[in-house]
Amino acid sequence: MAPTDRSFARRRLLTTAAALSGAALLSGTAHAAGSERTAWPAQFPLPDGFQPEGITIGAKPFAYFGSLADGDIYRASLATGRGSVVVKGTGGPTVGLKIDRHGRLFLAGGDSGEIRTADARTGRIEKVHATGGTFVNDVVLTPGAAWFTDSFEPVLYKLTRGAVETVPLTGDWQQGTDFTANGIERTPDGRALLVVNAFADGGGLARVDPRTGVARTVDLGTAKLPNGDGLLLLGRILYAVQQRQNAIDVFRLNDSGTRGTAIARITDPRFRIPTTAAAWGGRLYLPNARFDVEPTPRTEYDAVAVDQV
Repeated sequence: MAPTDRSFARRRLLTTAAALSGAALLSGTAHAAGSERTAWPAQFPLPDGFQPEGITIGAKPFAYFGSLADGDIYRASLATGRGSVVVKGTGGPTVGLKIDRHGRLFLAGGDSGEIRTADARTGRIEKVHATGGTFVNDVVLTPGAAWFTDSFEPVLYKLTRGAVETVPLTGDWQQGTDFTANGIERTPDGRALLVVNAFADGGGLARVDPRTGVARTVDLGTAKLPNGDGLLLLGRILYAVQQRQNAIDVFRLNDSGTRGTAIARITDPRFRIPTTAAAWGGRLYLPNARFDVEPTPRTEYDAVAVDQV
């Protein structure tokens, strides 16, 4: 499937933003996953033409990837790197995704405006929810709810028991004229949400009260996230993928998520515009989205692994 106009708009925006990249974070050497620690592959192919964007890993060592091309979900064994499509898409894209402990996948439908749930074991699409939104981008699971960002609207979507609630973003939230919200995570204490805002003050994080939608800017010092995409929180360590910079910026947060200190930048020559990350066994796994090339059915894609900080 040809990329959507929104996809092209996103790439143009991110290309422009890359030129504004700040050098505020601590620079560091590449952290390639060491072969002495595991015999599992640190790089493996995804299907040609797949156009990966999101990744999730559950309780077993399998990574699930979503396709921007047609919404398919591809599952790969981390032990072998081999995999197959386990959920057929509905035609619209799959951007961010998460899997819960029951094997249910929560899928952000991009410019289809959809939120979908699917059974990873049977491959069945369970429900499709129309949000009325513009670009449903990423998702995080909290007790009793799944929260989704919309990159072109100042809202979050809260999915609970089959119903979707739209939560307006207020407070410090600044909505740009184009691509704004992206990755989403929980704060270390679990009381609030962290959302990438690629527009406000050159790019950063907002801490959002899930009860009210009130956003407050997270103090990251001089660090910026102009290309911030997926977020991953492990304890109090937050990994923020900066796709166009081919880097992962790493922060140590306080418990409430109101303040973060930049502690490292992970780079790797195998990065080809990674978008987000998932963790297993001391490693981070990332899909290379390759937004710098025009996708075709023969375009090659892969996933890579690097060590956690």
